[in-house]
Amino acid sequence: MSGATPVLPILFALFVWWFSTGAILYLDGLPRRTHRWTMAGASALALFALYGLHATAQDGGVAAAYAAFTAAILVWGWVEVAFLLGWVTGPRTSACPSGARGWRRAAFAFEAILWHEFALLGGALLIALVTWDASNTLGLWAYLLLWVARLSTKLNLFLGVRNLGGELLPEHLRYLQTYFTRRPMNGLFPLSLAGGIAAMVLLWQAAVAAPAEGGAVALSLLATLATLAVLEHLFLVLPINFNALWEWGLWSRRVQPPAAGT
Repeated sequence: MSGATPVLPILFALFVWWFSTGAILYLDGLPRRTHRWTMAGASALALFALYGLHATAQDGGVAAAYAAFTAAILVWGWVEVAFLLGWVTGPRTSACPSGARGWRRAAFAFEAILWHEFALLGGALLIALVTWDASNTLGLWAYLLLWVARLSTKLNLFLGVRNLGGELLPEHLRYLQTYFTRRPMNGLFPLSLAGGIAAMVLLWQAAVAAPAEGGAVALSLLATLATLAVLEHLFLVLPINFNALWEWGLWSRRVQPPAAGT
């Protein structure tokens, strides 16, 4: 496969990224009485995904690459569903105190997402456990790439960017916006972008040079994920409403009137 990059894994990763984000937003926007079923379904999928990661751990083929990548996204999705439903956030569930600055404000922000960070760590440890001593480590690398990209996004939102994306947060998490800062850019952003671009280039180079089809597919999936991470960082600062990509995922919030006591 050396010298060529498969097109199918690129399209597959793009679709999974776009559809999974919209689906999570849609499910989160449904009435609160449905959230327990959403969480149960996400948990079942995550358990199935962990089994799939274990089953494909020693398989370097094309099908195993797609399976491991999808499984990693499902585990990641469980954490995102739990976070957006408000089940896994942090011990601080209120707005940032007025007047908080510097490290004090940073500490408050960290408290607001502490359980989410522990959940992300738990997901990584579970994937590492079920793929211990594996030859197919795509699932773990995909999850870790998502984690690093998300951490970078959180830091940039805290330090200040143009587009905060607060409209994607459900009503019960809107207090998190008080820990964001709106400004054209911050000092960390160029470093985040440069790091993302470097990882993206290295992964694409490795994908093109991969001698085996399974390896080329796995690296192409990772490289596409890294490219999307760079794109999402650009979303933070460009004067364009990229959230329109998931307009369909917000539809459930508009058709369901708020119900008292739910």
